[in-house]
Amino acid sequence: MILTVDHVTTYRYSAPVRAMVQSHRLTPAQFDGQKVLSWEVAVTEGTPGGAFRDGAGDLIQGWTVVGPIAEITVTVRGRVDTFDTAGVLRGHRATVNPCCYLRDTMRTRMDAALADLAAPVLDEVGPDDPLTRAHRLSAAVSDAILWQPGATQVQTTAAEALTRGAGVCQDHAHALIALARHAGLPARYVAGYMFTGDQPGEAAHAWTEIHIRGLGWVGFDPANRCCPDARYVRLGSGLDAQDAAPIRGIARGGADESMDVAVAVRAAQQ
Repeated sequence: MILTVDHVTTYRYSAPVRAMVQSHRLTPAQFDGQKVLSWEVAVTEGTPGGAFRDGAGDLIQGWTVVGPIAEITVTVRGRVDTFDTAGVLRGHRATVNPCCYLRDTMRTRMDAALADLAAPVLDEVGPDDPLTRAHRLSAAVSDAILWQPGATQVQTTAAEALTRGAGVCQDHAHALIALARHAGLPARYVAGYMFTGDQPGEAAHAWTEIHIRGLGWVGFDPANRCCPDARYVRLGSGLDAQDAAPIRGIARGGADESMDVAVAVRAAQQ
């Protein structure tokens, strides 16, 4: 499937800022599940800086904007040929040890309710069948957290989302990460895009990858009760949403900042 992506992020400041520095994880990697046909990232009055591929295999690109400037727009446009690999991340080059993804963060920390959610699965499926465990944990998250836009905020933790019983893809991903790590399975947060067609959903999307012995990294999307397929474009990964954020940065100046994001993912044949 050939997918086109249009992703525009606009930052506005209550007063002009002197400068801004950003780090982008906005360029998809090449692997068996996706081939980048064209891709361009542009920043208003921005100058690209150093770029490198981190230990997880994701491209990190620096940008600098010298002010004074009151509005900055980051524009991403591209075309990607995607393939269904049943969620298995094949051909993606990385050097970091998967065990690094057993470390908890504030957003993925376990509590008693999360442990109770995982307990029936861990009791019924032994550690000798990690793939089935991962699928069952993902299903448990899908059942426990209803997809409901606006139910949570960026800072919401997995434990808080479970207590509310509702959230968005970020919350589903954080909750599954927490359960997987609790079960001894390395897990990480993945940011990317999803083609939803006429169905409700989020074009800017997030899911979980769990490291399965003998298979490697396998994607699970509790928000949609499936593994990533040809509808998905993978951008990058991290320990949680903050660590995997497509755009991170800092502005010099005391102004208040607001942000607007618009994302559209379309099938090229349409």
